[in-house]
Amino acid sequence: MRQIYPPGLGGEPPDLAALYAYPAGLDRAWVRANMIHSADGAAELDGLSGGLSAPADRAVFAVLRALADVILVGAGTVRDEKYQPARVRPAFAGLRADRTAAPRIAVLSGRLNLDLDASLFTGVAADARTIVITSAAAPVDRRAVAAVHAEVIIAGERRVDVAGAVAALAARGHRRILAEGGPHLLGQLAAAGLLDELCVTVSPVLAGGQAGRIIQGPADSGAPARLDLAHILTDEDYLFCRYLADRG
Repeated sequence: MRQIYPPGLGGEPPDLAALYAYPAGLDRAWVRANMIHSADGAAELDGLSGGLSAPADRAVFAVLRALADVILVGAGTVRDEKYQPARVRPAFAGLRADRTAAPRIAVLSGRLNLDLDASLFTGVAADARTIVITSAAAPVDRRAVAAVHAEVIIAGERRVDVAGAVAALAARGHRRILAEGGPHLLGQLAAAGLLDELCVTVSPVLAGGQAGRIIQGPADSGAPARLDLAHILTDEDYLFCRYLADRG
């Protein structure tokens, strides 16, 4: 892997942990999204994002997870991608100093249609217990069952409020938030002005078909948000782009 923007590293392998470090001294939540799409904009291949990936993409994925306090993900993505408890590669374990061995996973679910017997809920250490974020309108009986297997947070009255979800995570000390999708969750975060950063891997594949985009939302989700390009890395024709939100 090499850095092609900004130039000036003289061909040295990039320090991924330094390039993707969160801002120092955070006193608020910082929401980073990480997604992959094909060269023609498809967010998935054969129904899964993993079909677009490669070893270098998985290395960036691993670093981003190691740096995060919590991984925020929608229930649909948990089901489709068969989410497991987060694990940190031994090479990146040093990035977790004074924190849990792995980041917690927080699942947004309005209906609580979750497989609570899955390892995401049963195969985690007590200090890395999975979080479930739902609304006050969620069925009371499902909330009670979910609370046996996970930490349940109520954010919103009739539907899950993403701003409330982010605020609740930050209040628990989880300020470094990594959002891994799906596209509708990222659409909600973007519409609420909560995305501080977007990391995108461009896969050298023409996917074709009817696959959706990496961020989806209603047509009236607001004016387009300006992003500033922080860096571009490349490896085996893949591009790894990091954008920061332009806060004006």
